[in-house]
Amino acid sequence: MKVVVTDYIEPDLKWEAGRLAELGVEFVAHQLKFAPFEDVVAATHDAEVVVVNMVPITRPLVETWTRCRTVIRHGVGYDNVDGKALDDAGIPLCYIPDYCVEEVAEQAIALLFASARRVVSSRTVLDESSANGRWDFKDTIPVFRMAGQKLGILGCGRIGSRVYEKLKSFGFKFLICDPYLTAERKRELGIETVDKETLFREADLITIHTPLNHETRYIVNSETLALMKPTAYIVNTARGGMVDCDALAQALEQKLIAGAAIDVYETEPPKPDYPLFKYSNAILTPHLAWYSEDAGIRIREIILLEIERALNGLPPRYIANSVKSVRQPGEVK
Repeated sequence: MKVVVTDYIEPDLKWEAGRLAELGVEFVAHQLKFAPFEDVVAATHDAEVVVVNMVPITRPLVETWTRCRTVIRHGVGYDNVDGKALDDAGIPLCYIPDYCVEEVAEQAIALLFASARRVVSSRTVLDESSANGRWDFKDTIPVFRMAGQKLGILGCGRIGSRVYEKLKSFGFKFLICDPYLTAERKRELGIETVDKETLFREADLITIHTPLNHETRYIVNSETLALMKPTAYIVNTARGGMVDCDALAQALEQKLIAGAAIDVYETEPPKPDYPLFKYSNAILTPHLAWYSEDAGIRIREIILLEIERALNGLPPRYIANSVKSVRQPGEVK
């Protein structure tokens, strides 16, 4: 049995190699994120389990595989994987939506408060006031009391609902937009939902927690930004493709909104000419909302669990495409 890792972000995978060696599994780890297509084919063509971080899993690649039973995406999102190609090949796409829920919710909340309380620009004000020997607060105002403000949550799944639960006691008025929430789940959370236009028009703060797909790509665009209050802030810890960064840069330039906080980018890391770099009212963090020492350990444990499930002919716990079963050991394409 063979497990191939196309690319990884951990310092090393010695722990995984040791555990799988005990099970008699051949385990090979590569760093192929920027490798030519031919190198990825050579590394993965005979794997039974493929674990991927950011290498593109395309239809031409999938069509070279003869033994693959499961693809495991290292993380919550899977927009670098062609799910339809895996459907056609009969291969389930496993993803890990439950390893960093607390971390991303906490980061979103931290960015909401950092934006609304002008935390980053306050350091510049302090430095300048210290140098001049007198306080000058003009670059940090206005700041509004957060209790009573309207907080828009765009997407109320695992992470969005945790943001809601964590902030219920802060006195916010919530505007929640998620057309896929069931009536039962809304009753469970004790919420009502609004449409997208209402959320953008009325919210003082917006945080995004939807998956990236054809419905949500560039959901933050010139039209939705034009609906927002000039005192409003928007936070994105989901996927870079949710936000049209050129439209957002223009909104910041024209002061259509008060500011933004971004942790995710369409090109990662963003290029030096990324439009938001030049705006002091844009808080930018390096796609680390998912990170904690705890989450780093947990995702490795879960991926190993998913590998063992695949090798035993069991389906993944969470499947992103339409294939609900796996090929049995020894079965080939």
